[in-house]
Amino acid sequence: MPDFRLDPAVADAFPDARVALVTATGLRGRDPWPATEAALADLERQVADGTWQPADESDPRIGAWHLAYRSFGTNPRRVRPSVDALGRRLAKRGALPRINPAVDSYNAVSVRHGLPAGAFDLDRVTGDVVIRRADGTEAFTPLGEPDTVEHPAPGEVVYADAVGVLTRHWNHRDAHRTRVTEDSTRVVFLLETLHATRDGHLLEAAVGRLRGLLTPHADHTAVHHLDPARPQASA
Repeated sequence: MPDFRLDPAVADAFPDARVALVTATGLRGRDPWPATEAALADLERQVADGTWQPADESDPRIGAWHLAYRSFGTNPRRVRPSVDALGRRLAKRGALPRINPAVDSYNAVSVRHGLPAGAFDLDRVTGDVVIRRADGTEAFTPLGEPDTVEHPAPGEVVYADAVGVLTRHWNHRDAHRTRVTEDSTRVVFLLETLHATRDGHLLEAAVGRLRGLLTPHADHTAVHHLDPARPQASA
């Protein structure tokens, strides 16, 4: 299993950040996941009847990510944090995408708790993964665009392994190489906050909910955390 590390420069810039790593092995992504489908349907039903709305940029959880994006040169209204984009899609269209059960699970948890989420297929990760600033030379191939190569701007916060960049703009978009499919059996799921002092309880609730959706369809799950005080963990 790779190590995950929080680079000191990122830790210094975002001293209250915390990342939860939820690992699942023996995933069975081709089985029905009724609890995940029910979670998505519940979100859509609440939006439709007006009893709940996803967090938007006026919410401090989303606003913090907008500030972070601006700090490394990204316009968050053009390139939105993943949870912001997903919530806007739900609010506008009344529905969330159905990709596959594992991805659908973290999308449901992300929107419900107002926290960015993502995942990597660990069998496609090479070496350790570091949350760090890009130097401008790295390659990134966006999810769903296998013939596209981008180069993150110097200073942009990314996840990167020994081969290349796994996310752009911290959590805006994942890479095609490490995408999670129905056949992924070893996956690390990521849940993030920039304000653990304020929102740590939400992060832990999100971790518990995600783990609850994964456990019936996995041989084993585990949870680790990254923050400035604990900058390294093994997935």
